[in-house]
Amino acid sequence: MENGNNFTETLLQALDEKAQWYDNTELPQILDNYRLLHTCVKVIFDFLVKKALITPDPYKLDKKISDIKAPDSGQFVENERSVIIGQRFSDYESTLDFLCNYYKFSVSQLSIGNIKKLIDLNNSITWNSFSANSNKINTRVLATMIFSARQNSDALTASMLNDNLSKASHALTDINSALKEYTDFQKEWYKGQIRKNVIMSPSFDANKALSDHASEMQQIKKNFAAGMGKIPFYNELIEEIIQEDQGEKKADLQQKLLAKLNIKKKESKKAEKRIDTKALIMGALQVLGATPPQLGGIAQKIQDNHDILESEHNSFMDKLKRALRKAFGLEEKPLYYTITITDQTTGAKRTEKINYQTFITDLATKARRFASVAQTNSPGYKKIASMPEEKIAEFVAAQIMDCNKLMILLGALDDFFKTTASPMNKSKIKGLKIDITTLKNSVVKANQLRVEYTSYIEEEEQMKKLGITE
Repeated sequence: MENGNNFTETLLQALDEKAQWYDNTELPQILDNYRLLHTCVKVIFDFLVKKALITPDPYKLDKKISDIKAPDSGQFVENERSVIIGQRFSDYESTLDFLCNYYKFSVSQLSIGNIKKLIDLNNSITWNSFSANSNKINTRVLATMIFSARQNSDALTASMLNDNLSKASHALTDINSALKEYTDFQKEWYKGQIRKNVIMSPSFDANKALSDHASEMQQIKKNFAAGMGKIPFYNELIEEIIQEDQGEKKADLQQKLLAKLNIKKKESKKAEKRIDTKALIMGALQVLGATPPQLGGIAQKIQDNHDILESEHNSFMDKLKRALRKAFGLEEKPLYYTITITDQTTGAKRTEKINYQTFITDLATKARRFASVAQTNSPGYKKIASMPEEKIAEFVAAQIMDCNKLMILLGALDDFFKTTASPMNKSKIKGLKIDITTLKNSVVKANQLRVEYTSYIEEEEQMKKLGITE
């Protein structure tokens, strides 16, 4: 009995240490991969919408995502393909957005049941085996759409699409691999919680339980609800506990279990590996390089909203003025929008005038600039990569700061269009909030890499000052 208690204490300590490692190291990496996957999915989604191959879900903003749920995978008739796949792909993207921004990736939250939900979501669109011959209907239809549209796209768009499909594939492969290992740990964590909350409870008759296998099972069942609440009863995992307690090979099973929970040396040494800081800061730039489709979609919506507002100024005098300007070759009079910007910290409001024509031009320039560095073999990427690291970091920081300012203006511009349009046109105004959120996710990811780069550089400088070199 004493040996059993020693094993349980050692096991629970090992489980706590492993859980802490997962919370601090491995689960954040899984979340990072989901963020990368979400960014790629949004780019692909926008591409399909732009090509009019799918119809965005009109009720997307009304749906409140509060749990992990895979999109529908049932059959549908061919003439409904655009609408059905549009809705399913929209649901899939919304769930990824929920995972990236609201879901807590922790051992306590990510239980065996929730892992299954993640795996179902991952299997709903298999980017790591993306084929028009897939036996999964959503994957098959999306692959058919994308491969067909890619053939009719320009080289830059096709390259961008290939890059995002490749990144999505690698991200999903890494996620699935990590989840497989994590599932094994969660099973042991579940068994550990039973030992802690059921077997070690005062009402558990240890002497009776250890008399034979059936008695221990009976004691666990008797005390399970009181100790574990609504957590499911997994019979096969309970059987493993009993084998570890009183099976013929219990010593061997206990030893193997403790060995499995050891945090491997290669895991603990990940942070010791020399980081390629230049690759890190260029990676931040490449994240921004994936944003041109997002910026293009935003620019198109702004143009459409602008046209709606202009259509409200179509009197005889308006038409006459336009005709005269055209006849005499006069430039269009600059158009200014007065927007209201709210400080997120203080709540203070201020107004700002933006030149519509200049704003649209700047958006297009920004999209071209980022597109030029999207691929590692592009001249733009190579030109920046040839610069000193500190100059690259300054450039990336400036672009991130510029994007943050842009998102503030876009939010204010979104409110401006919605409040300025006449009642009859309000329903025609295209909202920008989803696009801003997607852009924000990319900028946040780029900034995370920039901050990580800065931390490594500062650490290296500090070590040099202390006379420590590798």
